[in-house]
Amino acid sequence: MFTQKKIGFLVMLLSWSQLSFSQVDKDILFTPEAFIEQIRLYHPIARQANIKVKIATAELLSARGGFDPSMNADASRKTFDGKNYYNYNNPELKIPTPIGIDVKTGLENSGGNFLNTESTIGRTSYVGLDIPLAKGLMMDRRRAVLQQAKIFRSQSEQERLVMLNDLLFDAYTNYWQWAGAFQLYAVYSKFVDVANNRLRLVRIAYNNGDRAAIDTVEAFTQVQNYQLQQSEALLQLNNTRIELSNYLWLANDNPYQLPLQYAPDTIQFAMNIAPQELDALVELSAQQNPLIRTYQFKLNSLEVERKLKFQSLLPTLNLNANLLNRDYYVLKGVDAMLLQNNYKWGVQFKLPLFLREGRGEYRKTQLKIKETDLEFARKRWQIENKIRSYYNENILLQQQLQTAQSMYNNYSSLLRNEELKFNQGESSLFLINIRETKVLELLQKQVELRVKYLKSRYAIEWAAGLLR
Repeated sequence: MFTQKKIGFLVMLLSWSQLSFSQVDKDILFTPEAFIEQIRLYHPIARQANIKVKIATAELLSARGGFDPSMNADASRKTFDGKNYYNYNNPELKIPTPIGIDVKTGLENSGGNFLNTESTIGRTSYVGLDIPLAKGLMMDRRRAVLQQAKIFRSQSEQERLVMLNDLLFDAYTNYWQWAGAFQLYAVYSKFVDVANNRLRLVRIAYNNGDRAAIDTVEAFTQVQNYQLQQSEALLQLNNTRIELSNYLWLANDNPYQLPLQYAPDTIQFAMNIAPQELDALVELSAQQNPLIRTYQFKLNSLEVERKLKFQSLLPTLNLNANLLNRDYYVLKGVDAMLLQNNYKWGVQFKLPLFLREGRGEYRKTQLKIKETDLEFARKRWQIENKIRSYYNENILLQQQLQTAQSMYNNYSSLLRNEELKFNQGESSLFLINIRETKVLELLQKQVELRVKYLKSRYAIEWAAGLLR
């Protein structure tokens, strides 16, 4: 026969022996490390970010093409009424150099009855230089495009890190929301089991004449209350599982749903990891935050553009100098006499009188640099304050977690005391249910705070641009 004291003792034993929220054996642990690694490898955004770097690399290759040697050929011939007016052939090899000077060499073969008097009849060869002496000496379009392509290649790597930083923060947030929903569902499931066992024991006591009928109603009402909360927790768990599935992709670019047997890492969920010192985080962000470094590369690119636009303020003064020789041996018999007599040179000069176009372009670039500087300063200060904000939130949540744990311990003590009084006939199931509901509310609050705490922890790294 079950006495009232035995029933009370069993109720208390079941209440506290079953509140263990560890994973069941059939669950497969899905750690955040495995989850994040899968995102890095297969998520479309991560792969798109890698493609951006490859595009920038291709742009750099294209820019290097401006310095590719080129083979040119100029051939013409005119005959009329049986007369050979002229024939002219000139294959030429031109080699651009990184210092803005073009080296060229070629062969000329000219003939005809009416050949231009400045042309040399027969076969000649030449080697020469095209040298800009003013505009284009320090910077020209080819060198500017190449330098900007190199900068863009480095900038694209930082933009890839920005995309990855945002992606991983969203992924971590969804993972811990799923872990929180998993924990809540486990909590409510345990309380449903406790309430069902209590109902079963109370019914036994009622059948034995030890409890009133109203106690069975009270116990059954508590079961229904926990079942309702359990169903809501299950809905939340299923929704967070679906949200997490948005980040799950395979190597063949196919997504998949998170398997039902997968369970989050409940050990890491319960861990408290203090962030780095605030000043160290701000300093580290200033050095490594990809968003900050992106602005630095933008300024570097604008500086190249400024140097190029400055060339528009200079006159065009180009020198063309060629060493000439007979036949195909341009360097054969090179001596002082040859250098004095066998040459061809020319100068090209051009200067716009008002330089309005050049001054306007140069001024526009200066204003772009100023605009980017201001935006850079604003963004840098915004990032620093984000780090401080999330850091303060993280510290506050740690304190709230400690307070919630203390309140949980206190409410648990009150519940145990109420059960002891119940065993002695000095309390009721109604009061036990009230105490137990408070314990459940504290557990729910702890889970919610834990999710917020973990989100703020990763938000600090996200704001600092350190999620990789």
